[in-house]
This record gives sequence, structure tokens and C-alpha cells, in this order.
Amino acid sequence: MQAALRLEGVTKRYGDFEAVRDLGFQAAAGGICGFLGPNGAGKTSTIRMILGLVEPTAGRISVLGAPDGRSVRGKIGFLPEERGLYRRMTPIAAIAFLASLKGVPSGEARRRAKSLLEAHGLGHAMNRQIRTLSKGMAQKVQLLSAITHEPELVILDEPFSGLDPVNQQDLETIIRSLAQRGSTVLFSTHVMQHAERLCDQVVLIAKGRKVFDGDVATARAAAPRRLVLEGAIDPARVAALPGLGQVEAEPLEGGGQRITAVLAPGAPAQEALRAAFAQGLDIVRFEMKEPQLHDAFIVLTGHGDAA
Repeated sequence: MQAALRLEGVTKRYGDFEAVRDLGFQAAAGGICGFLGPNGAGKTSTIRMILGLVEPTAGRISVLGAPDGRSVRGKIGFLPEERGLYRRMTPIAAIAFLASLKGVPSGEARRRAKSLLEAHGLGHAMNRQIRTLSKGMAQKVQLLSAITHEPELVILDEPFSGLDPVNQQDLETIIRSLAQRGSTVLFSTHVMQHAERLCDQVVLIAKGRKVFDGDVATARAAAPRRLVLEGAIDPARVAALPGLGQVEAEPLEGGGQRITAVLAPGAPAQEALRAAFAQGLDIVRFEMKEPQLHDAFIVLTGHGDAA
């Protein structure tokens, strides 16, 4: 599939500080790509280079076939991490104005703004000043202003920050609808649940370097599976069961312990359970925990114990 976005060996230095180092990945046209990493990993610096706001120190960038976002800015929608709108404007006026800057005729821009506001629960507020809106409502207005011109590439920098669960769900719906109509979406976040639900592809970076590029299932496989046992159990006896490694214990209300044990790669949980019951361990509950993207994130970025 054709790539809407391609980076090859991209590096960005600010004096002696290397914010991004030899970064390379591509995002397929019409896909949803999560650009993930801890705070300070280099996500925003990379996005600024893609948009052409800053020049890379080294490497090559292709955005919709252009060397950076400046020459195709009319085909890009961008939501920056730093939010900002004209607070005394109304949502319909602000969205229509920003769409007109992207080449949408004024009448059509206002029609699209009205339609989007109504579709996303802001029809009642379209003629109120933005300064009177809640933070979540204002953030949604800014997001809508980034997509009113129907861009081919949508870049969202930490779009879920500050949104309540209802607005987060609405934003996920918007992102899916953008991809369904053929737009490519690249969004940065450090909240793994959103990426897990939305992304065809995830790119993880840490300290300016790429540590993973692939689908969510492959990323999850980088983290260990865990077996959870509850009851009046000796952690040392659990650690001795076949296929188990590091164990952690925490007390339970009413007595007993919850033991979480790492499963060795490829080890079947059933073998450990059969051995536990054969030895008469007092187990009242057990659970197999498959790794989530959050677990893979911690392992791949080196934040925490990679056991």
C-alpha cells in the first residue's frame, strides 16, 4: 500500500542535544498510526519536522509525495498539543474561518462547520463565544477546525489530553471516520488504551530513537504473559512451578495472597496449574493475563522491569 508519510534516517539536534536520532518509519495511506512514547521522547519534534515547522538536521521526509508539509499544507489537518482559539469568536465562525484559510469557499466552510458541530453534539453552542465553553467543548471545536477542509493527512498531537471519557469516545469515533473516508491519521499519545483500540500500526520511540514499528498484536507479544493465583499460597512454592519465573505477592482483604507470576516464553499456563493442583496448593481463583499494549510499551521503551 502506498505510504502517505515516510521518514528515512531523520535526526534533529538542538545544539548538543539530540531530540530525534536516525528515525525511520512510514504510515500507509488510509491507515491509523499511533506515534507513541514517554514524555520527552521526541514525538513533538518529529511532528514539527513532518509539518516543515523545523528542518531536520539529517535524513529525508516525504509527506503526501512532498519533501515536507509546507508545500501540501492544504491537504493536512493539524491539532497541536498547545491548544489555542480566538476566544471571543463563536465555534461556527472559528471553524469556518480556519477552513477558509485552507481554501474552502466561505459559504461552503460555514455549511461544513454547522454540519460538524451538529453531528458532534455542539449544535446548541455554535453561536456562543468560545471563552464560555468548557475545556472539552473548546478542544472539540479545535479538532473540528483541523478536519473541516477534509484533509488527506491528519496529525493530532496528544489529542486525548484533558478530555473526559465521553469526549474521548467521541474523538475515537471521529478518528475512525477519518480513516474510513480515506484520510491517513497520525496521532501521538502516551495513553496506550486509545492506540490499542484504534491503530493499524504503532510506532514507539524512546529517547529520540525508534524501538518498535508494527501492529498492536506484534507489540503485545514483546511483553510477558502472567499467571495470577489467589489463595493461602506460599510465593516460594508458586515460583517453583514449571514454566514460571519472577513472582510478586500482595495480601488480600480477608486473608490469603494474590500471586502474579511471569510465564516463560512459550510455556503453557495449564502445566503450571496442573502442578499447583497436584501439589495441593490452596488456590481459590486463577487468571491468565495476556499482555496489553501498556505492558509492551514499558518493556520496549525500557520504562520499568522488562522481565
